[in-house]
Amino acid sequence: MNIIQGDLLQLAADGRFDVIVHGCNCQCRMGRGIALSIRERFPAAWAADQRTVPADRGKLGTYSQAEVEENGHRFVVVNAYTQFHWQGDGVLAEYDAIGRAMRAIAREFHGKRIGYPLIGAGLAKGDWKIIAPIIDEALAGEDHTLVEFTG
Repeated sequence: MNIIQGDLLQLAADGRFDVIVHGCNCQCRMGRGIALSIRERFPAAWAADQRTVPADRGKLGTYSQAEVEENGHRFVVVNAYTQFHWQGDGVLAEYDAIGRAMRAIAREFHGKRIGYPLIGAGLAKGDWKIIAPIIDEALAGEDHTLVEFTG
């Protein structure tokens, strides 16, 4: 796992990544955190999420996606369904769902430059010490980068 500091969305718009991945809940809201930023900046990603069924547990470990273009750069925004809900006590991140989604992303986007934030470790209250190895294993052999937000 490569690790850099910056703004994932701006880096994608500047051509640094072919694919950016963020964790979503299954409620079709994208109302807080990086999901909200993506919803506002890349409405096609929001539209892709809206085409899925709200509150469908079957989405866990899957994703929706949208191709976007900004600053002359085309890239794919992936909404990975890594938690069921945004409300509740305790850890909301589903570690198994993170692994399933990232393995599927590795298959579909093999050879692409993949960027992501601390998936599952922010609002979903997951433990990055558990999540990082899951992502590393799922994306083994891929060009993937954790972007720690600075802003």
